[in-house]
Amino acid sequence: MIFTEFFDVIINLDVHLQAVINQYGIWTYLILWLIIFLETGLVVTPFLPGDSLLFVAGAFAAVGLLNVAFVFILLFAAAVLGDTVNYWIGYYVGPKVFKKNEGKWLNKKYLDETAHFYEKYGKLTIVLARFVPIIRTFAPFVAGIGSMNYVTFVIYNIVGGLIWSALFIFGGYFFGNLPWVQQNFSLMILLIIVASLIPIAVKLIGRKK
Repeated sequence: MIFTEFFDVIINLDVHLQAVINQYGIWTYLILWLIIFLETGLVVTPFLPGDSLLFVAGAFAAVGLLNVAFVFILLFAAAVLGDTVNYWIGYYVGPKVFKKNEGKWLNKKYLDETAHFYEKYGKLTIVLARFVPIIRTFAPFVAGIGSMNYVTFVIYNIVGGLIWSALFIFGGYFFGNLPWVQQNFSLMILLIIVASLIPIAVKLIGRKK
């Protein structure tokens, strides 16, 4: 029961963030860093919150519960480091996984979809994938499998991580200062979570068509 509740808090940290801040205080920064690192760094954890968590963290910084500059530096670093680790995991173990029809922990369908994403957008995938849930987690892994030049990967990784983290964190910080948002904070969080799921919904609709 305790594990179930803990798991629910982790995968829905964007919803439970205020409770986490109240209970863990400064350790919240480490929890945020870990979630973003795992969401971008491991292909087995694409279910963790990403966009919405950055936005909500920025919004809570706006009301003084977190330091926005520290949140930005910390989560930007987590996003870049996560992609870097994911790249090297893909480089060393990816080819073996990619040959299998369905791994125990990996869905080859997501790998194939990410590969098609690369075919369409090329190296820019590293930047654009930041804004597409699931593809975001698999993009650096596939880059490692395809042996993308590491220096090139690092450049796109830093640019993508900077744009992604800045846009959502400071977006949350700006909107979090608006009186309407402060009065309807729970509704705002819900809207952000729904918005983060739109790319997946569009992809599913397109697949059915």
